[in-house]
Amino acid sequence: MEAAAVVGRGGGSSSTLRILVATDCHLGYLEKDELRRPDSFDTFEEIFSLAEQHKVDFVLLGGNLFHENNPSRSTLVKTIEILRRCCLGDRPVQFQVVSDQATSLQNLFGRVNHEDPNINISLPVFTIHGDHDDPTGVDNMSAIDVLASAGFVNYFGKVDLGSSDVDEISLHPILIKKAATSVALYGLGNVRDTRLREMFQTPGAIKWINHESPEDMPLSNWFNIMILHQNRRTASPDNGITEYLLPHSLDLVIWGHEHESIADPQEVPGIGFHITQPGSTITTSLTSAEATQKHVLLLEIKGMKYRPTKIPLKTVRPFEYAEVVLEEQEDVDPNDERTVHAHLDKVVENLIEKNNRKTGSGSEPKLPLVRIKVDYSGFSTINPHRFGQKYVGKVANPQDVIVFSRSAKRRQNTQVNTDGSEQIYPTDLDQCTVEDLVAESNVKTQILQVNDLQTALHVFVKKDDNMAFHSCLQKNTEDAKKKLTDGSSEFKSGDKEKLALELDRCMQASAKQETGSTPSSQNLPASMALSAFEELKCSSDHVDQDTHNDSDELIEISSEDEERHQLPRPVKRTALAMVDGPASSSSSSCSRRKTDLTSYRRIPPPKEEEDGRAKKRRSPHVAGRYGAVRRNR
Repeated sequence: MEAAAVVGRGGGSSSTLRILVATDCHLGYLEKDELRRPDSFDTFEEIFSLAEQHKVDFVLLGGNLFHENNPSRSTLVKTIEILRRCCLGDRPVQFQVVSDQATSLQNLFGRVNHEDPNINISLPVFTIHGDHDDPTGVDNMSAIDVLASAGFVNYFGKVDLGSSDVDEISLHPILIKKAATSVALYGLGNVRDTRLREMFQTPGAIKWINHESPEDMPLSNWFNIMILHQNRRTASPDNGITEYLLPHSLDLVIWGHEHESIADPQEVPGIGFHITQPGSTITTSLTSAEATQKHVLLLEIKGMKYRPTKIPLKTVRPFEYAEVVLEEQEDVDPNDERTVHAHLDKVVENLIEKNNRKTGSGSEPKLPLVRIKVDYSGFSTINPHRFGQKYVGKVANPQDVIVFSRSAKRRQNTQVNTDGSEQIYPTDLDQCTVEDLVAESNVKTQILQVNDLQTALHVFVKKDDNMAFHSCLQKNTEDAKKKLTDGSSEFKSGDKEKLALELDRCMQASAKQETGSTPSSQNLPASMALSAFEELKCSSDHVDQDTHNDSDELIEISSEDEERHQLPRPVKRTALAMVDGPASSSSSSCSRRKTDLTSYRRIPPPKEEEDGRAKKRRSPHVAGRYGAVRRNR
């Protein structure tokens, strides 16, 4: 694998596969802001304009297509309009998908959209989901599923982990062939960083399905691409994954989620594959990482060689960023707030002038975004909203032009006063997780998993999903039922001793829970418990059979059953009392005959129960303000 020139730009080599890569489009970002609401859609249209200009075979999106997990109808309509206008047409698709599409694509049709005879797709789009538009709810659906069902995108890399007990991910590649070029495209949508890191470190938790080589083509001739959407931070061991966790058989890794544009592929030392980070196509967080030029990446692959070309985006709103440390400024007086205003005004004016020089004359440029990060150590803060009012009409974000912070070197929890005492500053509030609350209360959860509760809470708060906890409960309940069903198959029909011991143990535990003490004479041996279980099963089967034959006929109550019902025993132990009679009681209960209504008799309730009902009978009088008042019937 080499990053080298493969063909002349715009050339006509039939073996060259051209892919336009974009990540983090965040469609619908700030849709309630009248000035900035069209920014994400303007850039999205530019991406498809570049795809048509460079005659790419398909567009590959690296997650966070939508900014909101539940995008508005306006956002969905605008997205579908752009996809319909740019992706439908009569231009033939020049590549083939030779893998089992049903295993890698998340749609009911089981095939890519350009192979659907009912849709004319000229520019296919392949996409994974990110942390903003990930699937949620009982059915594990996202807004991308809507686009995939309509036939506008090919959605892959979707995994349904369900509850925390699901500890396996299978990654099936999409095998793409164009003449002599063969590409295996792996995709993985966003998974919570902590859980994905644990699965990467667990042997066998993530299965990379090897592609079967069609015809007689060796596996070494496949160009392996992996696209994922995760945090890429090596400072924290729990927040994000590293490239060293990925398999060495990959050739190129496309990393989404990070907004900083590092489009030029970089080789990972000691592994061999390259990593490219195209970055976001819109500025969402006003930080230094997003102050650089935004790009999309054009990949041209021929055989085992590829050439990356980063293309700058021209419709992105300009962004100017600066940092100011007030202590280092000579014209700022800590005791005079007007000097702080004057100095920050100069900085803002310089940034606006700098942006005007970049854009130059021509078409009307967009108002720039301006952000100044101010280190106010030793100074008092000013009102950011009042400060930004003077820049309305000059910048696109007058409400948050400045943000105050304190340097890590100057931020101390204690400070010595002039009288020698120490003044304690409040520290940052610790974030309390569900695991901490459960650990403190010492709650032993058996069905609901703590990790799933934390995920449901995150989805409920961050993604405004009112069904998050309902989905968590249903998935965990279904997993528990599946475990019980799988566990019941372990008891074979001939293993009566094991079944009897298990029944005896359950009955003893139930008796302890009801009485609060250890049962003595009420415990039954294992053989009697098994007999009771068989008798109940036989009776249940016989009743079901009779009900199936004639639902209107009644069953005669035998004399033994009648005497048993008259005994002052709890109803729960009636089934256990059946084994106290002779051995023929079980057979007689299984061979009850049907009779007429004359032998059917309703068993009267005990006398104590009748007295209790009489006491609970409502009085015809109710207490009023001036005495008893008769209740109206």
